[in-house]
Amino acid sequence: MFKFAPLASSLLALCVASPAFAQQAPPPATIDLDTITVTAARAERSTAETPQSIQVIERKAIEEQLQFSPNAAAVLGKLVPGYSMSTQTVSSASENYRGRDLLVMIDGVPMNTPLRDVSRILSLIDLNTVERIEVVAGASSLYGAGATGGTVNFITRKAVEGKPRVTVNTAIRAFTQNIGRSLAPEASVTVSGKVPEGVDYLFSGQIRGAGRTYDGAGRELPSDGLLGQGGGDRYKAGNLLAKLGYDFAGGKRVELNASWIGFDQDPKYLTNYAPPFARPDLTKPYTGQSVLEDTKTVSLRYSDDDFALGKLSVLGYYNDIKKRFNFSTFSYPYNTQVYYSFNPLSPTSPDNQTTLHSQRGGVNVTIDTPLDRLLPGAKFTWGGDLIQEKTWQTLTSGQDVFTPLKQTTAAGFGQLQIPVGERIVLRGGLRYEHFSLSVSDYTRPAAYAAVAANNAQGYQAFVLPALKVTGGDFDYSALTANIGATIKLSETSEIFGGFSQGFALPDVGAFTRRAGVSTLYACPLQAPNCLPASRQTISYAAIAPKAQIVNNYELGIRGSYERFKGSLTGFISTSDDGVTFDSVTNTMSQQKERIWGVEATGDVTVTDAFTMGTVISYREGRYDTNGDGKLDSNLPNNRIGSPWRGMLYGSYRFVNGMQLRVEGEAFSDRDVAIDLRGTRYKLKGAATMNAALTAPIWEGEAYVAVNNLFDRNYQNPTATSVRNLANYSWGRTVTLGFRKTF
Repeated sequence: MFKFAPLASSLLALCVASPAFAQQAPPPATIDLDTITVTAARAERSTAETPQSIQVIERKAIEEQLQFSPNAAAVLGKLVPGYSMSTQTVSSASENYRGRDLLVMIDGVPMNTPLRDVSRILSLIDLNTVERIEVVAGASSLYGAGATGGTVNFITRKAVEGKPRVTVNTAIRAFTQNIGRSLAPEASVTVSGKVPEGVDYLFSGQIRGAGRTYDGAGRELPSDGLLGQGGGDRYKAGNLLAKLGYDFAGGKRVELNASWIGFDQDPKYLTNYAPPFARPDLTKPYTGQSVLEDTKTVSLRYSDDDFALGKLSVLGYYNDIKKRFNFSTFSYPYNTQVYYSFNPLSPTSPDNQTTLHSQRGGVNVTIDTPLDRLLPGAKFTWGGDLIQEKTWQTLTSGQDVFTPLKQTTAAGFGQLQIPVGERIVLRGGLRYEHFSLSVSDYTRPAAYAAVAANNAQGYQAFVLPALKVTGGDFDYSALTANIGATIKLSETSEIFGGFSQGFALPDVGAFTRRAGVSTLYACPLQAPNCLPASRQTISYAAIAPKAQIVNNYELGIRGSYERFKGSLTGFISTSDDGVTFDSVTNTMSQQKERIWGVEATGDVTVTDAFTMGTVISYREGRYDTNGDGKLDSNLPNNRIGSPWRGMLYGSYRFVNGMQLRVEGEAFSDRDVAIDLRGTRYKLKGAATMNAALTAPIWEGEAYVAVNNLFDRNYQNPTATSVRNLANYSWGRTVTLGFRKTF
């Protein structure tokens, strides 16, 4: 067993005694940030003008969290109240914001795949290239569909004046249970600069990998604990980013961005999903292809601060996304449906592995028009979006697993901001969005499925024969609104509140993939093609999901006083067509639902050297399970997870420039009935602690960080919620790293 305490004490002694470490740390570089861009407003606005809860994670906080993990989802889980705990895998399955979807953007370019919602990108964003993270809570439609819970925009770093600057960050991470087999190295290099009166540029590259992963009891964790989603072990990942910009006279600028995000996991074993917890099945070698992520994005932005109608921003972008999932086999009751081999003794098809493809191009136009001639301080932000996307998903044989989808989105919006006196700012607006969805005809492959039964196996198996799904052209549209106000209490604090709506199409691909999942379309194993002609075809119109509009109500207070700053927010989120996935029956449904909660943040500078802070949130929700209009059951764990979550930290900077940061994280149990039958899947609460020590050395910064300091063995509530099967969290990990700018 690795002994942490002697290592920590030896390292501390070395840091204090070594002349290299004992040098006074240089003051942190001053970065002249632009006015904070509130992503919900699509224009430059201070947080004091925005009637929604906002969290802005600055570069210093990002660097502190990079010491613990390169995973952006882990950063959001710690620092943003209302966001779920990270699954600690490549997948964000069951991670959500306030129990709903989070729209993920990089420099304003959406990265989600809405027609087939597969959450993976958060864990793969290179935080070394990110200057700040803007998180706007609550439903919003100003960037299009998908932000029913909130919006997060990762703003990448900008080139600075002067000669080229090179920043290098290297680290190696390992589990103390087995250092040699769990080594996870990573390295990132960023080069930026600006030619005098010419082009500015930034180029960045990152590469990282991982060995095995372990829980607090020293057990190896599975490569696919979430069933088909991908894991956190045995992978190679990389990021590339290139930015070129040019400033013209008169406040005009053009900027070209190109990026690539890649991930390749090579599992060694299949996963045993039998109780009591997910674990590698050492008797079954993995036989599928690797798990893959290949996301390419290019964008071109033109901005003009002296446009005739105000400030103009035109953004054009294109995404080319490819995601390959794990190969998995039939395992009742966790993997109850697989594509059929037509061999009941070995029912899983060797092609039971899918790849998702998504291609999307769009243009966003935003104009921020001052209305000072009509009312001093008033502003009108308006514009429109045009997006075309195509999504399809295939087996390794090339056969479609859901109907290929094409969608064109056209939208227009207007936001009016009016000051009332010197203390009140009113803001409200409308957005109209129209979706033209083209659904192709396709044949759903034959599947082997099972339901509970009172027999020796505990289940009854049957065949879902190949089913023809006829498509067509369909239109969706929505008019969404928002209205709110901020009231200044002092120069540094305000009350805010308002109403906002978000719009989303449910996972259309998932509905067609599960077309005809019922006993009406089933056949016994002995007669796998028993369906009469009348039940060999189903129309997409008969299974099409409804568009979802989410209403968000919010009231809060935020501000600062002397050495303290903080916020307190309460919210209610409602929908008549919420989407819930039942992993037991492998079905999706839509129903009336309500989610509510309270969120708080606080930071206090106790002394010039010592700071403390906290992030606390509570959320809960109910929904209508039988269609009678009453909210009769609690939302399942994959929507809510642990109701209470919190993080408390303390940070102390020594006179020699060293800094110690200690974090305590905790989350609560959840044991509630999720249907009228009283079904319960208990989540167990836990608490853990992390610590990081940084020190100036060789004109850079060295750091050592420890996650799960006391090597606690506890279940990961978000990962467990995916299939209602216990998935354990990572045990103690240690990171050694060094960062330097030349």
